[in-house]
Amino acid sequence: MDLAIETVDLTKKYGSLTAVNKLNLKVKRNTIHGFLGPNGAGKTTTIKILVGLLKPNEGTVKILGKEVQGDQADTRLSIGYMPELPKFPKHLKGSELLDIYGQMYGMTKQERREQIPKLVELVGLKGRENDPIGKYSKGMQQRIGIAQALLNNPEIVILDEPSLGLDPVGMVEVRELVKAIAKEDRTVFISSHLLFEIEQVCTHVTIINLGKALISDTLQNVLSKLSGPATLHVEVTALSDAIVTAVQNLPFVADVTQTGNFLNINLTTHDDVRPQVSQAITKAGGIIVSMSIQRQNLESAFMTLINKQQGGET
Repeated sequence: MDLAIETVDLTKKYGSLTAVNKLNLKVKRNTIHGFLGPNGAGKTTTIKILVGLLKPNEGTVKILGKEVQGDQADTRLSIGYMPELPKFPKHLKGSELLDIYGQMYGMTKQERREQIPKLVELVGLKGRENDPIGKYSKGMQQRIGIAQALLNNPEIVILDEPSLGLDPVGMVEVRELVKAIAKEDRTVFISSHLLFEIEQVCTHVTIINLGKALISDTLQNVLSKLSGPATLHVEVTALSDAIVTAVQNLPFVADVTQTGNFLNINLTTHDDVRPQVSQAITKAGGIIVSMSIQRQNLESAFMTLINKQQGGET
Protein backbone atom coordinates (compact mmCIF):
# COMPACT_ATOMS: atom_id res chain seq x y z
CA MET A 1 0.00 0.00 0.00
CA ASP A 2 1.44 3.38 -1.04
CA LEU A 3 0.91 5.57 2.02
CA ALA A 4 1.33 9.32 2.49
CA ILE A 5 0.83 9.15 6.26
CA GLU A 6 1.09 6.22 8.64
CA THR A 7 1.06 6.11 12.44
CA VAL A 8 1.57 3.04 14.60
CA ASP A 9 0.31 3.05 18.21
CA LEU A 10 0.68 6.83 18.30
CA THR A 11 0.15 8.11 21.85
CA LYS A 12 0.25 11.61 23.33
CA LYS A 13 -0.40 12.36 26.98
CA TYR A 14 -0.79 15.61 28.90
CA GLY A 15 -0.28 14.58 32.50
CA SER A 16 -3.08 12.15 33.31
CA LEU A 17 -4.99 13.00 30.11
CA THR A 18 -4.40 10.76 27.10
CA ALA A 19 -5.21 12.93 24.07
CA VAL A 20 -4.13 10.36 21.45
CA ASN A 21 -4.41 6.71 22.42
CA LYS A 22 -2.46 4.14 20.35
CA LEU A 23 -3.72 5.64 17.10
CA ASN A 24 -3.09 3.57 13.98
CA LEU A 25 -3.71 5.73 10.94
CA LYS A 26 -3.14 4.96 7.26
CA VAL A 27 -3.66 7.62 4.60
CA LYS A 28 -3.20 6.55 1.01
CA ARG A 29 -1.42 8.83 -1.42
CA ASN A 30 -3.48 10.98 -3.80
CA THR A 31 -6.66 10.74 -1.75
CA ILE A 32 -8.80 13.28 0.09
CA HIS A 33 -8.89 11.83 3.58
CA GLY A 34 -11.28 13.17 6.19
CA PHE A 35 -10.18 13.03 9.83
CA LEU A 36 -13.36 13.20 11.88
CA GLY A 37 -14.27 13.36 15.51
CA PRO A 38 -16.10 15.48 18.08
CA ASN A 39 -14.36 18.33 19.89
CA GLY A 40 -11.63 16.95 22.11
CA ALA A 41 -11.30 13.72 20.13
CA GLY A 42 -7.57 14.23 19.52
CA LYS A 43 -7.63 15.49 15.94
CA THR A 44 -5.57 18.66 16.36
CA THR A 45 -3.06 16.97 18.67
CA THR A 46 -2.53 14.27 16.05
CA ILE A 47 -1.99 16.87 13.34
CA LYS A 48 0.52 18.78 15.45
CA ILE A 49 2.48 15.56 15.85
CA LEU A 50 2.37 14.92 12.10
CA VAL A 51 3.78 18.36 11.28
CA GLY A 52 6.43 18.24 14.00
CA LEU A 53 4.95 20.73 16.47
CA LEU A 54 4.55 18.08 19.18
CA LYS A 55 6.44 14.93 20.09
CA PRO A 56 4.48 11.77 20.91
CA ASN A 57 5.01 9.85 24.13
CA GLU A 58 4.86 6.56 22.27
CA GLY A 59 4.46 5.19 18.77
CA THR A 60 5.84 6.05 15.34
CA VAL A 61 5.00 8.37 12.48
CA LYS A 62 5.87 7.86 8.84
CA ILE A 63 5.51 10.58 6.22
CA LEU A 64 5.80 9.40 2.61
CA GLY A 65 7.28 6.14 3.86
CA LYS A 66 9.98 7.75 6.02
CA GLU A 67 9.86 7.49 9.80
CA VAL A 68 10.11 10.89 11.45
CA GLN A 69 10.67 12.06 14.98
CA GLY A 70 9.90 15.57 16.08
CA ASP A 71 10.71 18.63 14.02
CA GLN A 72 12.63 17.61 10.88
CA ALA A 73 13.04 20.19 8.13
CA ASP A 74 12.94 17.75 5.20
CA THR A 75 9.66 16.33 6.49
CA ARG A 76 8.12 19.77 6.98
CA LEU A 77 8.99 20.72 3.40
CA SER A 78 6.89 17.82 2.09
CA ILE A 79 3.84 19.00 4.06
CA GLY A 80 1.70 22.07 3.57
CA TYR A 81 -0.22 22.94 6.74
CA MET A 82 -3.02 25.34 7.55
CA PRO A 83 -3.92 25.41 11.27
CA GLU A 84 -7.40 25.87 12.65
CA LEU A 85 -8.53 29.51 12.35
CA PRO A 86 -5.24 30.90 11.01
CA LYS A 87 -4.45 34.46 12.09
CA PHE A 88 -2.32 36.66 9.88
CA PRO A 89 -1.09 40.25 10.39
CA LYS A 90 -3.94 42.45 9.21
CA HIS A 91 -1.67 45.17 7.82
CA LEU A 92 0.04 42.84 5.35
CA LYS A 93 -1.20 42.49 1.81
CA GLY A 94 -2.05 38.97 0.69
CA SER A 95 0.87 38.90 -1.74
CA GLU A 96 3.23 40.21 0.97
CA LEU A 97 2.18 37.44 3.33
CA LEU A 98 2.87 34.79 0.71
CA ASP A 99 6.23 36.36 -0.11
CA ILE A 100 7.27 36.23 3.55
CA TYR A 101 6.24 32.59 3.84
CA GLY A 102 8.08 31.85 0.61
CA GLN A 103 11.27 33.28 2.08
CA MET A 104 10.83 31.11 5.18
CA TYR A 105 10.50 28.08 2.90
CA GLY A 106 13.84 29.01 1.33
CA MET A 107 12.33 29.84 -2.06
CA THR A 108 14.33 32.12 -4.34
CA LYS A 109 12.96 35.49 -5.40
CA GLN A 110 12.32 34.12 -8.90
CA GLU A 111 10.50 31.09 -7.50
CA ARG A 112 8.28 33.33 -5.41
CA ARG A 113 7.52 35.58 -8.38
CA GLU A 114 6.40 32.56 -10.38
CA GLN A 115 4.53 30.67 -7.67
CA ILE A 116 2.61 33.40 -5.86
CA PRO A 117 0.50 34.61 -8.84
CA LYS A 118 -0.41 30.99 -9.65
CA LEU A 119 -1.59 30.37 -6.10
CA VAL A 120 -3.48 33.66 -5.90
CA GLU A 121 -5.41 32.63 -8.99
CA LEU A 122 -5.94 29.06 -7.75
CA VAL A 123 -7.52 30.19 -4.47
CA GLY A 124 -9.70 32.79 -6.19
CA LEU A 125 -8.01 35.94 -4.87
CA LYS A 126 -6.78 37.39 -8.16
CA GLY A 127 -7.36 41.13 -8.04
CA ARG A 128 -7.42 41.15 -4.24
CA GLU A 129 -3.83 40.08 -3.59
CA ASN A 130 -2.74 43.67 -2.95
CA ASP A 131 -5.50 44.38 -0.44
CA PRO A 132 -4.65 44.32 3.29
CA ILE A 133 -5.60 41.02 4.93
CA GLY A 134 -7.60 43.01 7.46
CA LYS A 135 -10.08 43.77 4.69
CA TYR A 136 -10.49 40.10 3.75
CA SER A 137 -13.64 38.18 4.64
CA LYS A 138 -13.29 35.00 6.71
CA GLY A 139 -13.52 32.95 3.54
CA MET A 140 -10.78 34.96 1.87
CA GLN A 141 -8.56 34.59 4.94
CA GLN A 142 -9.06 30.83 4.82
CA ARG A 143 -8.15 30.82 1.14
CA ILE A 144 -4.96 32.84 1.66
CA GLY A 145 -4.15 30.36 4.43
CA ILE A 146 -4.55 27.49 1.98
CA ALA A 147 -2.37 29.37 -0.52
CA GLN A 148 0.49 29.61 2.02
CA ALA A 149 0.12 25.86 2.66
CA LEU A 150 0.70 25.25 -1.05
CA LEU A 151 3.65 27.61 -1.53
CA ASN A 152 6.43 25.04 -1.60
CA ASN A 153 4.42 22.61 -3.75
CA PRO A 154 4.04 19.98 -1.01
CA GLU A 155 3.01 16.39 -1.64
CA ILE A 156 0.75 16.39 1.43
CA VAL A 157 -1.63 19.21 2.38
CA ILE A 158 -3.04 19.14 5.93
CA LEU A 159 -6.00 21.40 6.64
CA ASP A 160 -7.33 21.73 10.19
CA GLU A 161 -11.00 22.77 10.15
CA PRO A 162 -10.78 24.72 6.86
CA SER A 163 -14.51 25.54 6.81
CA LEU A 164 -14.86 26.55 10.47
CA GLY A 165 -16.73 29.81 10.92
CA LEU A 166 -17.56 30.26 7.25
CA ASP A 167 -20.96 31.08 5.81
CA PRO A 168 -22.52 28.68 3.24
CA VAL A 169 -20.89 30.51 0.31
CA GLY A 170 -17.48 30.35 1.95
CA MET A 171 -17.94 26.63 2.65
CA VAL A 172 -18.67 25.94 -0.99
CA GLU A 173 -15.64 27.96 -2.08
CA VAL A 174 -13.31 26.02 0.24
CA ARG A 175 -14.88 22.72 -0.81
CA GLU A 176 -14.23 23.39 -4.49
CA LEU A 177 -10.71 24.56 -3.68
CA VAL A 178 -9.94 21.29 -1.88
CA LYS A 179 -11.12 19.36 -4.92
CA ALA A 180 -8.89 21.47 -7.17
CA ILE A 181 -5.87 20.88 -4.92
CA ALA A 182 -6.41 17.12 -4.98
CA LYS A 183 -6.39 17.05 -8.78
CA GLU A 184 -2.71 18.02 -8.76
CA ASP A 185 -1.48 14.62 -7.49
CA ARG A 186 -1.55 15.67 -3.86
CA THR A 187 -2.79 13.97 -0.73
CA VAL A 188 -5.22 16.19 1.18
CA PHE A 189 -5.80 15.40 4.86
CA ILE A 190 -8.72 17.34 6.35
CA SER A 191 -9.62 17.50 10.01
CA SER A 192 -13.19 18.57 10.62
CA HIS A 193 -16.33 18.10 12.65
CA LEU A 194 -18.50 19.46 9.79
CA LEU A 195 -19.64 16.09 8.51
CA PHE A 196 -21.67 17.35 5.58
CA GLU A 197 -18.63 19.14 4.17
CA ILE A 198 -16.47 16.03 4.53
CA GLU A 199 -19.10 13.92 2.80
CA GLN A 200 -19.01 16.28 -0.19
CA VAL A 201 -15.26 16.08 -0.84
CA CYS A 202 -13.57 13.08 0.79
CA THR A 203 -12.76 9.70 -0.73
CA HIS A 204 -11.64 8.18 2.60
CA VAL A 205 -12.45 8.89 6.24
CA THR A 206 -11.11 8.04 9.68
CA ILE A 207 -13.36 8.62 12.69
CA ILE A 208 -11.71 9.03 16.08
CA ASN A 209 -12.97 9.69 19.59
CA LEU A 210 -11.17 9.85 22.92
CA GLY A 211 -7.91 9.58 20.98
CA LYS A 212 -8.81 6.21 19.44
CA ALA A 213 -9.52 5.35 15.80
CA LEU A 214 -13.00 3.83 15.61
CA ILE A 215 -13.11 3.15 11.88
CA SER A 216 -11.01 3.99 8.81
CA ASP A 217 -11.94 3.12 5.23
CA THR A 218 -13.30 4.55 2.02
CA LEU A 219 -16.27 6.84 2.55
CA GLN A 220 -18.63 4.41 0.86
CA ASN A 221 -17.43 1.46 2.92
CA VAL A 222 -17.82 3.42 6.14
CA LEU A 223 -21.38 4.35 5.23
CA SER A 224 -22.13 0.79 4.24
CA LYS A 225 -20.72 -0.68 7.47
CA LEU A 226 -22.40 1.79 9.83
CA SER A 227 -25.61 2.97 8.28
CA GLY A 228 -27.42 -0.34 7.84
CA PRO A 229 -29.47 -1.47 4.85
CA ALA A 230 -31.22 1.05 2.64
CA THR A 231 -34.85 1.76 1.87
CA LEU A 232 -36.23 1.83 -1.67
CA HIS A 233 -39.06 4.22 -2.54
CA VAL A 234 -40.92 3.15 -5.66
CA GLU A 235 -43.85 4.86 -7.37
CA VAL A 236 -45.98 2.86 -9.81
CA THR A 237 -48.88 3.94 -12.01
CA ALA A 238 -51.28 1.57 -10.28
CA LEU A 239 -50.54 -0.52 -7.21
CA SER A 240 -51.97 -4.05 -6.92
CA ASP A 241 -51.77 -6.94 -4.46
CA ALA A 242 -49.80 -8.90 -7.06
CA ILE A 243 -47.07 -6.22 -7.14
CA VAL A 244 -46.85 -6.06 -3.33
CA THR A 245 -46.64 -9.84 -3.08
CA ALA A 246 -43.96 -10.06 -5.78
CA VAL A 247 -41.81 -7.54 -3.95
CA GLN A 248 -42.38 -9.13 -0.53
CA ASN A 249 -41.24 -12.51 -1.89
CA LEU A 250 -37.82 -11.19 -2.89
CA PRO A 251 -35.18 -12.74 -0.57
CA PHE A 252 -33.52 -9.43 0.34
CA VAL A 253 -36.73 -7.59 1.33
CA ALA A 254 -37.41 -7.18 5.07
CA ASP A 255 -40.83 -5.57 4.79
CA VAL A 256 -42.98 -3.46 2.49
CA THR A 257 -45.37 -0.64 3.30
CA GLN A 258 -47.59 1.18 0.83
CA THR A 259 -49.06 4.67 0.61
CA GLY A 260 -51.23 5.33 -2.42
CA ASN A 261 -49.16 4.29 -5.42
CA PHE A 262 -45.90 4.32 -3.44
CA LEU A 263 -44.01 1.32 -2.08
CA ASN A 264 -41.51 1.74 0.75
CA ILE A 265 -39.24 -1.30 0.65
CA ASN A 266 -36.89 -1.96 3.57
CA LEU A 267 -33.92 -4.07 2.50
CA THR A 268 -31.73 -6.57 4.34
CA THR A 269 -28.71 -6.04 2.06
CA HIS A 270 -26.23 -3.27 1.26
CA ASP A 271 -26.16 -4.33 -2.41
CA ASP A 272 -27.86 -2.31 -5.14
CA VAL A 273 -30.89 -4.47 -5.86
CA ARG A 274 -32.88 -1.96 -7.88
CA PRO A 275 -32.68 -4.06 -11.08
CA GLN A 276 -34.18 -7.10 -9.32
CA VAL A 277 -36.94 -5.02 -7.72
CA SER A 278 -37.73 -3.39 -11.04
CA GLN A 279 -37.92 -6.77 -12.76
CA ALA A 280 -40.26 -8.20 -10.10
CA ILE A 281 -42.63 -5.23 -10.33
CA THR A 282 -42.69 -5.36 -14.13
CA LYS A 283 -43.40 -9.11 -14.17
CA ALA A 284 -46.31 -8.52 -11.79
CA GLY A 285 -47.82 -6.07 -14.27
CA GLY A 286 -46.62 -2.83 -12.72
CA ILE A 287 -45.29 0.25 -14.48
CA ILE A 288 -42.63 2.13 -12.54
CA VAL A 289 -42.86 5.92 -12.49
CA SER A 290 -39.87 6.57 -10.20
CA MET A 291 -37.46 4.75 -7.95
CA SER A 292 -35.07 6.19 -5.39
CA ILE A 293 -32.81 4.72 -2.75
CA GLN A 294 -32.39 6.24 0.71
CA ARG A 295 -29.33 5.56 2.83
CA GLN A 296 -28.12 7.16 6.01
CA ASN A 297 -25.65 9.99 5.57
CA LEU A 298 -22.25 10.37 7.19
CA GLU A 299 -23.68 12.29 10.13
CA SER A 300 -26.02 9.41 11.00
CA ALA A 301 -23.21 6.88 10.64
CA PHE A 302 -20.93 9.07 12.77
CA MET A 303 -23.44 9.37 15.59
CA THR A 304 -24.12 5.63 15.50
CA LEU A 305 -20.42 4.90 15.97
CA ILE A 306 -19.80 7.54 18.67
CA ASN A 307 -22.87 6.48 20.67
CA LYS A 308 -21.84 2.84 20.40
CA GLN A 309 -18.35 3.65 21.74
CA GLN A 310 -19.68 5.79 24.57
CA GLY A 311 -22.09 3.02 25.51
CA GLY A 312 -19.20 0.58 25.64
CA GLU A 313 -17.10 2.94 27.76
CA THR A 314 -19.70 3.25 30.48
